[in-house]
Amino acid sequence: MNARTRTLLAAAMALGVAAGPAAPAASAHVTATHSHARHTVSEAEAAALRAAISGLPAADDATAALVRVGGTDGSWRGSSGVHDLVSGRPADPAARFRAGSVTKVFTAATVLQLAGERKLDLDRTARHYLPDLVPAAYGRVTVRQLLNHTSGIPAAKMPGDTLEEAYAHRFDLHTPRGMVASAMAQDPEFEPGRSQHYLNIGYTMLGLLTERVTGDSYAHQVSERILRPLGLRSTSFPGSDPGIRGPHNHGYQVFGSPGGGTELRDVTVWGVTGSWAAGDIISTTADLERFTRALFAGEVVRGPLLEEMFTLPDASVRTYMTGGPARFSAGLSMLTLGGREVWGKSGGRWGYNTAVAATRDLSRTLVYSVNSTDAKGQDMNATARDVMVAAFGAPPAE
Repeated sequence: MNARTRTLLAAAMALGVAAGPAAPAASAHVTATHSHARHTVSEAEAAALRAAISGLPAADDATAALVRVGGTDGSWRGSSGVHDLVSGRPADPAARFRAGSVTKVFTAATVLQLAGERKLDLDRTARHYLPDLVPAAYGRVTVRQLLNHTSGIPAAKMPGDTLEEAYAHRFDLHTPRGMVASAMAQDPEFEPGRSQHYLNIGYTMLGLLTERVTGDSYAHQVSERILRPLGLRSTSFPGSDPGIRGPHNHGYQVFGSPGGGTELRDVTVWGVTGSWAAGDIISTTADLERFTRALFAGEVVRGPLLEEMFTLPDASVRTYMTGGPARFSAGLSMLTLGGREVWGKSGGRWGYNTAVAATRDLSRTLVYSVNSTDAKGQDMNATARDVMVAAFGAPPAE
């Protein structure tokens, strides 16, 4: 895979613990199964998918991978790697994992449902709904601009500028209102609607907005509107619990060691109150596949409002700092792979990389969870990248 392919994919899809061994001793076999769908993927595609997740665990890449491909073009399921580095047991293909910013898709769908019920207006300002939280300096930011990351609101200031500092603060508790207050105390990054900067803060505000207009908790609204109707029984919001309840494969992160080398630490237990409605959800590949199919089929957000999720900002809106084209819509992002538009969302929490992706016609869907050992690194995880290309094809050449 060349550097351009890595860069395109990364840009488009962005995204009490003991030390583990520095490197795993052996690789677990790839386990592939076929669903009872109409037909399976071609043998060439199956071979590419198997190759994409082979060789795990690998200390400099990932310790496990779970992949689920579906759609009218065929299905494939596979897993590789280990449940944990201590026991070396094979990875559980039905395991729960931290889905990170895939949470934003659920949040966006909930907000769009509320818009369809006329409980809120996408063109109204956030200050109209949250006057006690949004000062005059941000008075022109609309709900739509929160959804597509064009608000100009900067990130909340969080403790820890380095990985070690973040690790030391992994059990800190944060409140949504506190994070919004931190963001609002800073100057705007740009005029609302002028640029696009992918950050969590807009979705934190959307979670609070959901609570304000419904008089209910954000988590309960998503559960009642999406999780329960779709039967997503393995999807949950952890709240202040830093662990993952239910069967799950452990996540690991590469840290620098005192001697100058590196070590892997188990980072499975890590608080996520700082991400809340922007990135705290726990799920499975089966649940996320069911959600993706229902969403794209118009069963979650209905009518014209669904198009908000498949509409990028005007071409005049450029990515903040880099100047590239805007890539994010309401909850999703878009890239071209294999000559087709692919819409989806990736997510990264320490020890876990996740993505949901599909073509609009649902001819191909993909869900993966990769237990990346550098889940928040600047470059896209190699296994995740290879899975994406195996499922959809490569991005276009320059």
